This record gives sequence, structure tokens and C-alpha cells, in this order.
Amino acid sequence: MLKFQKVFFLFLAILVAGCSSPENQPIKDPNILFILVDDLGYSDVGFMGSDFYETPNLDRLASRGMIFTNGYAASAVCSPSRASIMTGRYVTNHGITDWIGAPEGEDWRSYKRYSKLLPAAYAHALPSELITLPEAFKAEGYQTFFAGKWHLGGEENQSLPTDHGFDQNKGGFHVGSPANGRYFSPFSNPFLADLAEEKGMSLSMKLAQETNAFIEQHQDQKFLAYLSFYAVHGPIQTSESKWKHFRDKAETKGIDSTGFEMERILPARKHQDNPVYAGLIEQMDDAVGAVISKLEALGLMENTIIVFTSDNGGVVSGDNYSTNLDPLRGGKGYQWEGGIRVPYLIYVPWMNQTGQKNSSPVTGADFLPTLLDLAGIKTIPESLDGKSLKPILTGKEMEERALFWHYPHYGNQGGEPNSTIRKGDWKLIHYWEDGRKELYQLSTDISELNDLSQVNKQKTSELSQELMNWLKKTNANFASQDPLYQADSAALVNLRYRTTLLQRLEKERRQMLSPDFLPNKDWWGSKTID
Repeated sequence: MLKFQKVFFLFLAILVAGCSSPENQPIKDPNILFILVDDLGYSDVGFMGSDFYETPNLDRLASRGMIFTNGYAASAVCSPSRASIMTGRYVTNHGITDWIGAPEGEDWRSYKRYSKLLPAAYAHALPSELITLPEAFKAEGYQTFFAGKWHLGGEENQSLPTDHGFDQNKGGFHVGSPANGRYFSPFSNPFLADLAEEKGMSLSMKLAQETNAFIEQHQDQKFLAYLSFYAVHGPIQTSESKWKHFRDKAETKGIDSTGFEMERILPARKHQDNPVYAGLIEQMDDAVGAVISKLEALGLMENTIIVFTSDNGGVVSGDNYSTNLDPLRGGKGYQWEGGIRVPYLIYVPWMNQTGQKNSSPVTGADFLPTLLDLAGIKTIPESLDGKSLKPILTGKEMEERALFWHYPHYGNQGGEPNSTIRKGDWKLIHYWEDGRKELYQLSTDISELNDLSQVNKQKTSELSQELMNWLKKTNANFASQDPLYQADSAALVNLRYRTTLLQRLEKERRQMLSPDFLPNKDWWGSKTID
């Protein structure tokens, strides 16, 4: 009887193995396409709930992958978040805690903000000693390519993409927005060739075409292509036809008489009704569609892992006051969910995810170990903060962990010096100006309107202690008191935000939604081509 059972179970195992779908079998040496959008908010895409912006190409991709509804950037501003994606480390461990170029220390006074604190010093380039995502793949024989925004150093400190593992660089250097403020050709970018036949082409499509050229050239080799759009960072620009489409759509939906309301410091946009921003998002989506079409035409879609995410929240306050991220509070630069929660999508061709949504809290530092794990690369850099998400992608659960943020600076968008921890459903924010804390239970209060720090003192104390231990362990940098702080001057600045600035924003919104809106004669250079 025992012998019969062994034979039966051996037969059953062979039968199951023979019937298992090849789609569930990992692919050896898969290609990697990493798509990063600048300043794209959590709900700025269709697959995350927007009914105003239109992202059909991304929505189709999302229907084939896994959507992480609690996906976070490692920082509320760009350079720190980008460095975390590159290194798999939190900002305290790579040292870039603010966008590169932001003033630090006493230089902050040049902004005439009259703040209580002087922002901390920070690293102004990606540390060369840290192993990056492209370096890890390059060591395994991958061809590596970068297109678009870099903002992790430049030629002056030997920190271009090609200094950190990329074989090619198309468009990446030290600046954080389009060169000369142009989203249409000519781009005046020292690492992009301006061609006569591209006149009027969008910068997003230009980067897509450069990416497609690389993919076509290396279609018979394994590759890592990193497409890092300058969009949708300000200055926001689009073509007349796209603006008109979304202006008419806003009118059909109903245009509110007021477009802004005060957040704690700056005005914030109340609705997703910005037709120029909507057009810029669609330009980015068009470009994503072009790259996916290239992969499909070359038969590479089933051999390519695709990641799609943003470096921080959408711009609700500051810059171009572009969007609203309801139900999240705040946006880029803010310590609330709108500043750090982002679209977070992973498509793995041999995993039939079909748009499955997962609510596990994950962070930008997780991408490096996840991609190495999915590619079967065993040599993973030591001391990473990120964790591989392969267990989640294969239907398993990960052990609960804390996620951390540290921003010892003032944001251009209204963010305050803070350190933050999320563990389970709970999120605690520690403010460095005065030591106050905010505690939110995100499962019941995603909009962070009900501060429970005085109600649940035990949880506040518990998370605060874990946060402080982490800051100490990682040798975090801190802001310092400004002995020249002027409370009266700071009050005048805040008054201006609530009066003059608010009035100017409402006027600009009315102009942009007017049927006869005309930014300039050639629509930022797009007039000859859509």
C-alpha cells in the first residue's frame, strides 16, 4: 500500500508539473523597462481613479500588472526619492535629503521666508561608493540606458548617469526641469540632439523615441532601459488641441467659481480641472504608448518587466499648482499622504496579475531588490533598506515592517521639516520646529483630518520611539534653530500667501479655462505638430 501511495503521488507531481502554465515560469534574463514620471500624483492617472486626466496606455498596462495602492516614494521631493530608487536605500543612508540645488543652512535666508529653522546640509550628488540599479544589472551583462531627468548631480561632480552604471545617457544632467523651460523642440538639452524634422515634437515623445532606438538596437541582448520623464514637472505646457479637449471637458463637468483653498501654509488646488496639466499628462501617456508599441512590435513584451511610478506626489501647492489628489491631503513637498503616496505599478510578463490591487505598504527603495530578485540575480548589494516584493507578486504576504521618511527642510510647496513613520495602519509625523506630533489611522482616515496623537498616547509614544531610534541608527542630518528668526516678518509672508498669492492664482486659473486662452503665438513651440 505504501509503495502504491509513493507511485501515485509521484505520478500526481509529474501531472501537475506538466499542466502548469508556462506563463507562471520565470524568464531567464528578462529585460527591464523602468518608467519614472516627475511630480505625477497618486490619483493623476486613470487606473488610480482620475476621471479627468486620460491615460489609456497606462491603464492598459495596469490591467496586465499589479497595482500597489499603498505605494510610496521615499521622499516628498525629487532628488532624494530618485536616489532611493537607484540605491535601494532610505534618504538618511544615501545623504540626499532635499532636491539638489535647494539652499541649506544660512543660505536659506536668501529666500526671505523667515523660518524658525535653518535647513540641514545634504549630499549634492549620488555617492559613488553606493552600488546603483544599473551597476548591479551591468555587472550581470545587461546593456543599460538612461533617458530624461536625472537631477542626481552633474559633470562638475562626476555624477552623470554614465558615472553610475548607464552605458548611454539621453537628456540627463544636473537640472530638475526641462532645459530652458521647453517641453517642445528645440529642447536645448546638452545631452539631446535637436533635429530639424522634430520641430514641435514634445519632450516626452523625444525621450520615448530615444528609448525605442536603444531597444531596437539591443533587442537581441538583455537590457535595462530607464525612461525618466521630465513631465509632468513645471513649467506645464501642452498643445492647443490637447488644451481645448480638456478645457471643454472641464466645462462639461462643471467649472467651480473658485479653484483654490488654503492649506496650512500655501493655497492648494481644489479640483482636477487644469487643462494644460491634463494635456501634459496625456503627452506622457502617448510616449509610454509608443514604447510599449515598440516592445510589442519586436516581440519583447513577454520578456520585459515594466515598472511605472512617480518620484513624489503631484503639485497641489507651489510651482504651477497643477492638480488635486483627493482623497489624499497635500501634494509634492508635503508630509501628508499626497506628498509621498504615488502610482506604483509592476508588470511581470510571466505573472498573470490582470490589474490586481495590493494594499501592502511599499516604498521606492524596494524596486532595486525586487528587480534583481525577479531577474534571478543573486548578487544583491548589502545593507539595503528596501525589500524584494517578489513574495507579494507571487501571491504571498510580507512580514509587517515600518517605512520611514526624513525631510529636515522647508518645501517650496508648503512642506515643513519633519520625520515620519508608517507601520501597519498607523502613521506618525514628528515636526522639528516645535516637536509636535500628528498621528493618523490611515485605514479609517486616508485624508489625515483626525489627529489622534492626544487620543492614543500609547501608539504615539511607541511610534515616536521607533522613529527616533531609526534616525539615530542612520545618523540622520537635522535642521538647526535660526537665531535671526523674525516672527513678525514670517507672519507678513503668510499673510501674502492668503491674499495676494491666492488672488493671482484664481486669476490665472480663470484665464487658463477661458475659451480664448492663448499662452503665446505658437503654443510653447507645439504649433507645427501635436
